[in-house]
Amino acid sequence: MTQISILGCGWLGLPLAKKLIEKGHSVNGSTTSESKLSTLKESGINPFLVALESQSVSESINDFLSESEILIIDIPPKLRGNNADSGDSSRNIFVEKIEILIPFIEKSTVTKVLFVSSTSVYGDENTTITEETTANPETESGKQLLLAEAVFQKNQNFETTILRFGGLIGEDRHPVKFLAGKENLENPDAPVNLIHQNDCIKIIQEIIKQSKWNEVFNAVAPFHPTRQEYYTQKAKEQNLVLPKFSTEKSNIKKVISSEKVENSLKYQFALGNY
Repeated sequence: MTQISILGCGWLGLPLAKKLIEKGHSVNGSTTSESKLSTLKESGINPFLVALESQSVSESINDFLSESEILIIDIPPKLRGNNADSGDSSRNIFVEKIEILIPFIEKSTVTKVLFVSSTSVYGDENTTITEETTANPETESGKQLLLAEAVFQKNQNFETTILRFGGLIGEDRHPVKFLAGKENLENPDAPVNLIHQNDCIKIIQEIIKQSKWNEVFNAVAPFHPTRQEYYTQKAKEQNLVLPKFSTEKSNIKKVISSEKVENSLKYQFALGNY
């Protein structure tokens, strides 16, 4: 049995923790909400209230990391709108949070880190993207995720694997609900690059099971219909108002390749979920 700490038991972290416990692992899980501590405990997770700020981290961080071999970090940058940590967009708030965390990891029992990142680090390019493609983020969150990745990768005190997920979907989360009824949507012919929550969890389990450390993986289902085809079909299936796309808007033909995940991990995506 391996003890694992999951920093961020949210939409992905909580069901991931449950699956890891089913496999016999002991899991420490963090939340920033005191009201969620009971939910974690009821799920068999050792609950911790951990708030990670750009200048400080909760004192509970040491107990949260204690005796764990693996640390999974699944916290979003939250750099847009009311979720922004600061009005000063020039500051690397998310990166500062990660840098605050590093010394605590170094002095803990953690030897392996899995950092959940995003394919947004690649920006929009008319090409097929692999792990060898030079990252060129255009969004602020993508820029800070890439900088955070580098903080982990250059640290020799532990092994780090970077896992870059595409657009996240699940039974309770699908972008078509936000696109339904909207007009003049851009990039109708752009391919979708999505990954289902179930595949996210299984891929993380395989990385741990196969000890695939000091790696970078792009995790996107090998399923790339156009945005117009896909979201129109999904809107019909869910009886939603069809989204309308503009043919005058630019079309970015970016496809994220999943070949490394499929070949290195011998992983097969459950395409029926898409």
